[in-house]
Formats: sequence, C-alpha cells, structure tokens
Amino acid sequence: MSAFGKSLSIAVAAITLLVWTGAAVVSAQGPWVAPADAKASKNPVKGVGNAKKLVETNCVSCHGPMGKGDGPAAAALPPPKPANWTSAAVQNQTDGEIFWKISNGRGAMPPWKHLSEQERWEIVNYIRSLKGK
Repeated sequence: MSAFGKSLSIAVAAITLLVWTGAAVVSAQGPWVAPADAKASKNPVKGVGNAKKLVETNCVSCHGPMGKGDGPAAAALPPPKPANWTSAAVQNQTDGEIFWKISNGRGAMPPWKHLSEQERWEIVNYIRSLKGK
C-alpha cells in the first residue's frame, strides 16, 4: 500500500472513530430534562409573530416542514434524532421546557440564543400550533 493509501486509511479510521464516539456520547446523555425553574417559566408572548419564517430558516432542515423530525438533515444526525413537535412527548411539555431546550440546545441541536427571547417564545407558540397535525 502506498503512503497516500495508508494516510487515507488512517484518516478514514480516525473520522469513523470520532463520529462513533460522538454518537455514543450524545446517546449516553440520557433524557433531555429542563431544570425545574425553566419548566415553571410562563410564556409571556401571545401569538406566533414571525415564527413560521424563523422555523423555515432555522429548524426545517432537521425538524421538517411539518415539525415531525423528518427534515432532510435528520437522517444524517446521530441519535437522538430531532424531536417530532406534533408528538405527545413534545406537546405535553410546558412552554418553559420547550423554550429552555430551544435556548440551550443539546447534542446536534445548537442553542438558538441568537434569536431574541420574543422570537423563541413565538417559536414555542408555533410548535403548539402543530398539535394534532
């Protein structure tokens, strides 16, 4: 095997190990539970404002156009997969829990603190609008 072939094999093995290790770490995180104070937070915002556009720009690639966790990037992500916003598992959470998760992210989901608090609360309201769809 040439030196290039050996280097390529080592690089592929290293990348595979990193992906596998990252997936194992994310999988080992356990349930995603918001702190009690976040769970108790009340949503101060009424309506969805510009949330649909924000979701289309920031969330659809993973959560899908209907929020079912089936966006085009979802298949390539390690577990846990993007949440299905229409599911009871999401809809039964408090607004504060959902807001906290949007704000802080975990694993493959980044924190969305670059969005204003108002925008994040509007996204919570938008997620609520998907119930039963």
